[in-house]
Amino acid sequence: MIRAELMLSSCALAVHDVGEALGFYRDVLGFEVRADADLGGTRQVSVGPPSQPDVQILLQCPGADPVVSSTDRRAIVELMAKSLLGSLVFETDDCDATFEHIEAAGAEVMQEPINRPDDVRDCAFLDPSGNLLRFTQPRQVDRALASRQAHAATDPRTP
Repeated sequence: MIRAELMLSSCALAVHDVGEALGFYRDVLGFEVRADADLGGTRQVSVGPPSQPDVQILLQCPGADPVVSSTDRRAIVELMAKSLLGSLVFETDDCDATFEHIEAAGAEVMQEPINRPDDVRDCAFLDPSGNLLRFTQPRQVDRALASRQAHAATDPRTP
């Protein structure tokens, strides 16, 4: 067991067209551009939600690393075509409003908002490269209870 605290700092998504993906993540989802680099003819862009400045998502073409073989690149493209390669889950405070906004932007709907058995409301879309994006809204009662419990645990007046 690792005793140090671990936090996610970045993840990578394979995309067909970095410029098209950037338009979706920046203009539709409202993410900030963290870095935009040309690495020897291959463009890589890092984006992230404004509310999480320490987290970035690297958008890069399939097999951007020069050590990836052409056979592996083809395999990556085939997996992307089947929407089997990348997926991300985001938390939102309003699943229905998020759904309406992303649907209005023309993203491919994979699942309209539903209430799951675990009291989470969620929906899903594909980004322009076929990566699955799920948007979840945890049950508000649980958040309020957790907040009260956290406050009580740190309040010196609590017995």
